Amino acid sequence: MAEKITVSLIKADVGSIAGHSRPHPRMMEVASEALGRAVRDGLLVDYYVTRCGDDMQLLMTHRHGENNKEVHGLAWNAFMAAASEAKKMHLYAAGQDLLSDAFSGNVRGQGPGAAEMEFEERPTEPMLVLMADKCGPAAYSLPVAKIFMDPFTTTGLVIDPRAHQGYDIEIVDVVDHKKVLMSSPAELYDILALLGDTTRYAVKRVLHRTIGTSAVISTEKLNMLAGKYVGKDDPVMLVRCQSGFPAVGEVLQPFAFPQLVAGWMRGSHYGAWYPCGVDQSDPSYYDGPPRVCALGIQVSNGKLQGAEMPGSKPGDHKFIDYFAGKEWDYVRNKAMDISIYMRGHGPFMPGIVPPEDLEYTTRPEILKKLEPRMQPL
Repeated sequence: MAEKITVSLIKADVGSIAGHSRPHPRMMEVASEALGRAVRDGLLVDYYVTRCGDDMQLLMTHRHGENNKEVHGLAWNAFMAAASEAKKMHLYAAGQDLLSDAFSGNVRGQGPGAAEMEFEERPTEPMLVLMADKCGPAAYSLPVAKIFMDPFTTTGLVIDPRAHQGYDIEIVDVVDHKKVLMSSPAELYDILALLGDTTRYAVKRVLHRTIGTSAVISTEKLNMLAGKYVGKDDPVMLVRCQSGFPAVGEVLQPFAFPQLVAGWMRGSHYGAWYPCGVDQSDPSYYDGPPRVCALGIQVSNGKLQGAEMPGSKPGDHKFIDYFAGKEWDYVRNKAMDISIYMRGHGPFMPGIVPPEDLEYTTRPEILKKLEPRMQPL
């Protein structure tokens, strides 16, 4: 039996330049230094530090399984070190996503988002790393439905015998912290009945019935964890591709539709997803619009294979930045048209999310003030 590898993608916003824009390079450096030491000490096999907008992303490979205390502790300490640098420079929202001063053994529930999967490597192991900014935990539900349940997107569901049997979908209730495993296509309509409510339900994991995990998504909802507004959720997703799983192109295709996602601007507006390269993920219009980035990687004996130069060392990777291409200009232009239209609603729905999902709201105070003046009809 082949030795298993774990791919962990852990993200957090721990400070940025000029509002919610991008981490300072020094923050990225100290995080990379921490992960580099972990490779030399044998905890990690490989790593890569990147970002999407103001969120730092720690991509790590190791052989310790999901939810490993040492690996999560490493990520926590890397974020704390980056936050410390942000505080020294008086950067905006320094340490925002770190909801505690002490690590409790797992970053889940403490602010950072985590997507992890353990698997036995296939002869070739292509993966996509998807990262989002200015949106909530259910942002990937529509693309996931198209990728794994729609044969008009993923023709492999029809013509690939290994995919023909369908997938199991783990859905979480992000409000009541419950989960359910459902089967597609047998329970397709029931699955969509839940996922259509993006305020409450989100896909956590997609499982191929013989090959194993195909996709995993961070579903932590920060305002639920903290009991108050502390930042956008900005989920991440890992997807294994090809050879029984959806092809890379089938995973990317749904993002050609600039769907509306909640979480833009103060975490309280709807905007259209804007697919872009990592270097173009700075929010440049009204703190947005919501961004999504996609990196293509290969995992080989636990190593992250990119376009390395001779003599490169762990952490020195150059991956395929799929949404950076000009082919996506049409989608980006359409996303901007939609986002400007939504912004035109100002504080009126549907430009803003429903009252129960507003990250900032003065409504309780207003209603309390007006109570003495309220008269029966």
